[in-house]
Amino acid sequence: MKEISITTTFTEFENFTELDSSSQKMMQLAIEARKKAYAPYSKFTVGCAIILDNGMVVEGSNQENAAYPSGLCAERVAIFYAGSNYPKAKILKLYISASPVDRDLDQPIPPCGSCRQSIAEYEIKQDQDIEIYFMGSKGKIYKSDSLKNILPFMFDKKYL
Repeated sequence: MKEISITTTFTEFENFTELDSSSQKMMQLAIEARKKAYAPYSKFTVGCAIILDNGMVVEGSNQENAAYPSGLCAERVAIFYAGSNYPKAKILKLYISASPVDRDLDQPIPPCGSCRQSIAEYEIKQDQDIEIYFMGSKGKIYKSDSLKNILPFMFDKKYL
């Protein structure tokens, strides 16, 4: 038996104003998308904005359903829309803002497991990393250069 160690690296921004102007605009779109979420059951809203290599911007918000798990997370709403409408485009950057509706959350919220798997699929499909920025409703923002930092043991097509 041997122990292995995996180290990941993230960039931490103290607040919104530390981002470059393009990332500020994209994160603002994620925040605005979060306000459009339909989350009557969890009361937890998530917004996502992605930028594609063709310059298009796609937004998504979580959409819940009383018949769990029929709803869909913001990240997958945006990713699947982009994949359906711009099948040849690559996802360059993904921005996420998440928070409960009853309070402001100032800690960064990463994508859930299902969204991580979906992001992994697109990183593998396009053979290019996707930068991921994530935050609560305010405060610090974390940036990962790739999903591999968040999910180092990715399940992908090479196992099938």
